[in-house]
Formats: sequence, C-alpha cells, structure tokens
Amino acid sequence: MAIDYQALTPYLETNYFGNTGYELAHSLLLFIGLFIILKIFKVYGLKILHKFAKKSKNSIDDILIEFIDHINWFFYVYLSYYMASRPLALPGLAHHISNWIGLAALVYYGIKFVQTIIDVIAQKQIEKRQKEDKTDDASFISVIAKIVKAIVWVIALLMVLSNMGVNITSLIAGLGVGGIAIAFALQNVLEDLFSSFTIYFDKPFKVGDFIVIGADSGTVKHIGIKSTRIETLQGQELIVSNRELTNTRVNNYKRMEKRRIVNTIGVEYGTSLKQLKEINAIVGRIFKKVKNADLDRVHFKAFGDFSLIFEIVFYVKDSEYLTYMDTQQEINYEIKREFEKAGISMAFPTQTIHLKK
Repeated sequence: MAIDYQALTPYLETNYFGNTGYELAHSLLLFIGLFIILKIFKVYGLKILHKFAKKSKNSIDDILIEFIDHINWFFYVYLSYYMASRPLALPGLAHHISNWIGLAALVYYGIKFVQTIIDVIAQKQIEKRQKEDKTDDASFISVIAKIVKAIVWVIALLMVLSNMGVNITSLIAGLGVGGIAIAFALQNVLEDLFSSFTIYFDKPFKVGDFIVIGADSGTVKHIGIKSTRIETLQGQELIVSNRELTNTRVNNYKRMEKRRIVNTIGVEYGTSLKQLKEINAIVGRIFKKVKNADLDRVHFKAFGDFSLIFEIVFYVKDSEYLTYMDTQQEINYEIKREFEKAGISMAFPTQTIHLKK
C-alpha cells in the first residue's frame, strides 16, 4: 500500500503549539530510534562488559555491569524523549517539568551508581574478611556501607531541592535544631551506635571470643549496631548493649596465650619426711609426660588443719577451657596413680574428739 505524501503535506506543514508537523514527526522518529539504540546498547554492552570482566581483575567493570543492569526502561524513555524534544519549542511549564524530571532521574541514577560502587567495594571487603575468618569485621562493613548510602541520599536530596529553588540554608538550620532534639531523644541509641564503632576499631573482642562481663560469661556470637549477642555456658542468648560493654571491664579469655593454674593437694600428717621430699620429683616426672602443660613450681606450702598442703603451679598452653579441663584431669589421674605407687596417702578432713571420763 503506497503512502500519499502529498495528502500528508498539509498536516506536516501545520503549526502545533509552535512546532510544525515536520518537526514533530522528526522528533518522534528520533525518539523511537534513540530508544531502540539505547536498548540495544544495554543488551550488547552488557555482553561486551561481561567478556572484559572475565579477563580483568579490577572492580571497574563489575561496577559498570552492576550499574547498567539496574537501569530500567523509564530512564531510556526519558533520555530518548529529552534528546528528541531539544529542537522543539516547548511551553515554559513543560520545559521546567522536563528539566525537573531529568534532574531527578540523573540524581537518582547518580546515587545508584555511587551505591553500586559502595556495594561492590563492601562485598569484596566482606569476602576478604570471611576468608580471613573475621566475621565481625564483615558484618560491620555491611553496616558501614548502609550508613554511607543513607548519607549519599541525604546529600543528593539537598542538591535537588537547591536546584529547584528551595533555600537549603534555612532548611539545614532547621534540621540542625531538630537534629539536636532528636539526638537528645535518641541519646541511648546513639551511645550504642558510637560504642559499636569503638568496639570495631579498638577490637576488645570479636565473634568467637569467650568473654566474662561481671557475673556473666559466654561466647560472642554477633556484634551489632546497638547490641552484642553472647551465648552463655548454659546455652541461652545474652543480649548486652554496646554502651554497657564499653563502660565495663571485659575479661577476654580467647586472647590468653596460656592459662596459669594454681592447685593444692593435701597429704596425711603421718606421711614421712622422705616421702614428702619425693613429692616434688614425682610431680616433675608427671609434667614431663603431659603435652599441653608446663610446670612452674611445686612447694610444701603449709601445715593445714587436716593435711600437709602442697601447692602446684603450672601453665596450660592453650586458651580453650575444655583443653584446660582435659589437661587438669590427666594430671590428677597421674598424681593419684604415682602417689599410690609411692605409698603416699591423700588427706581428708578428720577430727579427733576427746571424751572426759
């Protein structure tokens, strides 16, 4: 079917809102063509970037791929419309609305691009920390990334309002006054937040450490923005505010390179002097066979109420409590066995009662 161009001439030459039909038709074709080109660019551009990404070791291509993949059809429609409408004479209001929409779109995708950079960098750091078994660092990096992205949104919003003619100086001043009121209302929350920063940078403990706080003790399972979760020896979860953790003494047993143990044993008063002097040598021989412990000293310490008291001081070469108990048990077994061989009797509480006739 042939198109009668002469019949269309009157329509093309007619003026519509300050633009001829030719100009409107040209803009329409330009709009359609640009939209198709941009969509093709997205599809094939991503494929090309994926090929480069496989060969490259830097993060730039990953960021570009992530960013282009998140651009939706609306942005391509607007960009095509904006470029196609440039030659046209638009009414003042339409021109302002178009510019505002364009500014909002540019700011939005600018923010998305910055967020993509933040996410890619944060993800790489998280993967690195997880390989190094630093799970507390990984979770904190995720939190920091969210805070930074929120700050970016606030800055971008102020920029948009400024370009729209809003006096942001008075707005910021008002927000400052309101921020002070909010800070007072959320004082405890903010203290916990800053305490979490202190825990992260100072690192008094990390996930997996066994800590003691006052009368409570347990293994750190999660360090959050407001609180830290600890699994106690009884099995329940103990939730402690970060503010409390930075304002109290914390014993971190995971940081112990070795554990110092002081033991006392009592032998009967009937034990001979020769046998008493043999105890040091017996204990010394026992510790030569124990792998995880080093003997510090053995001394006949005191005359007790019911026994002759010896003090044994040694170090367990491991911070784990289970290792300490296994080592202590092994030493106790050996002491009992060797004392029985040497005829040395362990004491137990006795009391002599004299009856008057």
